[in-house]
Amino acid sequence: MPKKNKTPRDVGARDSRPEDRTSRHPRAYSRHGLNAVKARIALRGLAAIDMRTVAAREMLAFRGELVAALGGDAELSPQRRKLVDLAARAVLYLDHLDAWLAAQQTLINRRSRSVLPVLLQRQTLADHLAKLLDRLGLDRVAPKQISLADIRRESSS
Repeated sequence: MPKKNKTPRDVGARDSRPEDRTSRHPRAYSRHGLNAVKARIALRGLAAIDMRTVAAREMLAFRGELVAALGGDAELSPQRRKLVDLAARAVLYLDHLDAWLAAQQTLINRRSRSVLPVLLQRQTLADHLAKLLDRLGLDRVAPKQISLADIRRESSS
């Protein structure tokens, strides 16, 4: 096969078609920012969240309401406390996604004529939250009342 002589104009010119489009990697970041929030929380826990933000205060308020509805912090087992923390995180993620989705002009990808994938991820997260809340129980539990007899019994022993 003879070698093609390149003209001075062709030297250094880029080929107009890429060699292999399938070898290109997908985007390594997300445009909605949820992955960054999830990674920070996974590494450092809830301490990674700036508690001065509205979203963090709403998450803490939701967690407090959930703990109170389950009978108070003293009545929670470690397993239930972990489920409460997971539910609070899910609420934080949902609020973050809802704010991002509300800021979008459209939820339809015009090129593929389908809804944005983040909308499907949001629905999965909402289902996860519903399962957590169902597992915790939907009924309010009254906190344990300490009677005067209980106090006397504890002080005498």
